[in-house]
Amino acid sequence: MARVLSLFRPWPVLTPACWRKPLLCKMSMDSRARGVFAAAVEAVQPDAVVRQSIERKGDSVTISGRNFTLKHNLHLVGFGKAVLGMAAEAERIVGDHLVKGIISVPHGIQKTLQQHGKLHLLLKETSRIKVVEGAKHNLPDADALRAAEEIQQLATQLTEKDLLLVLISGGGSALLPAPIPPILLQEKLEVTRKLAAAGATIQELNTVRRPLSSLKGGGLARCAHPAQVIGLVLSDVIGDPLDLIASGPTVLSEKMPEEVLSVLRHYKLLNTLPASVKDVLGRHSPRDQKDAPQDILNVLIGSNSLALKCAGRRARELGFRPVVLAPGVCGDVRSVSRLYGLLARFACSREEPSPELAAEVLMLGPEVGVETWDLCRTMKVLDEGRTEGWGATCVLAGGEPTVELLGMGRGGRNQELALRVALELRGLGPHGPVFLSGGTDGQDGPTDAAGAITDAGLFEEAQAQGLDIENFLSNNDSYTFFTHLSAGRRLLVPGLTCTNVMDVHALLIPPIPTNKP
Repeated sequence: MARVLSLFRPWPVLTPACWRKPLLCKMSMDSRARGVFAAAVEAVQPDAVVRQSIERKGDSVTISGRNFTLKHNLHLVGFGKAVLGMAAEAERIVGDHLVKGIISVPHGIQKTLQQHGKLHLLLKETSRIKVVEGAKHNLPDADALRAAEEIQQLATQLTEKDLLLVLISGGGSALLPAPIPPILLQEKLEVTRKLAAAGATIQELNTVRRPLSSLKGGGLARCAHPAQVIGLVLSDVIGDPLDLIASGPTVLSEKMPEEVLSVLRHYKLLNTLPASVKDVLGRHSPRDQKDAPQDILNVLIGSNSLALKCAGRRARELGFRPVVLAPGVCGDVRSVSRLYGLLARFACSREEPSPELAAEVLMLGPEVGVETWDLCRTMKVLDEGRTEGWGATCVLAGGEPTVELLGMGRGGRNQELALRVALELRGLGPHGPVFLSGGTDGQDGPTDAAGAITDAGLFEEAQAQGLDIENFLSNNDSYTFFTHLSAGRRLLVPGLTCTNVMDVHALLIPPIPTNKP
């Protein structure tokens, strides 16, 4: 392991603020983990990310270094789970020049925001932005289709004097369905359902969806030509690829039927295609790039990386030395939980960690979407914390691990990951590491929880209460487990967050006693 760690220059030794402030130290590890998660969510609130991305000066705005003149020529459209709050803030900033707006948002979101007292994320009664709620259960429906048609109509009426502000967040694909005629919405939905059931990736799903849609793959930007188009994007996709977030309505991409047919052939779905889909794919002709719109600006204004950065600041305030492992952790929760368990054991070892332990960490990298460099960097910080004696470290990561559904229980990937990490932490003592996993949208599966918090003592606690963790895991019933354990106090229930940048993981390592005299 020494050879691996020697690749890096020494990090400065930082004295954690918490250990200098006894009052702050009275906070439990559980409370501090929740505080770190709250900071991550706060950093990517829809109104905050829009406010930070638009600089207003008189009758002009500056966005990502570009200046745009406002002459009562601004139009606004949007689609996604966080778009209502984004639109409310955008109208506060540039509403005096807004001509018209239409946004497609999840079913019931306005009522929910009112119930939770989040009035600042709602439009005013005098707003010029029309709100259409749709995509119930996160599936394209007639209401979402109607919203997409109105958005398309607005875009096609614009001229070279107009400015179109497009607000995009996760969930936008379902809220902007516009199948190319004669394809019916149900026919397109059935094709994507079959692909998802067959195990297609998000990249493959978008490869198929784009050529069948009027607005995806840059279709919205083409409709708005020759107007100037600005896309403000809040990412919920690993790696933040702008062409995949909501299927890239403002990102120009050539729609190639050959790629679609290749995907459908791979999953043995060619023979099940509706006649309308075959018709659309058969009449494709390459677009003339000379006529492609040129005046498009797409700006990533919020992501998991931003959430982790602000979570790290909060962790430092709470007495931990933060280290961000990666914002794109993926793969099966079994492999991900094993990784966090190994990192915890590496950090908590009173002796030099074995080379075998470090080697297993590195071998897991490709399975969980983490680069070797990032694993080595993280282990170096953990090793310094251990050898320096204070060892208060917070490992942060984000992404979207997956769960293989074998049972009929209730839960989500965050709760199951937390429960599996608890098994990995067994034997590290009652005052050992604490692990949190939570969805930044406040929802984890069909439950009211965003995730859960576990530690090295959870296994013994479950045994004392007669709860068999393995039985709950085999039935994918992590939510029921946590509701029974200590009256649900380990559940993470922040309520509606109004945003979504995937999940946040936090592994808190307490000070490890040193063997030095």
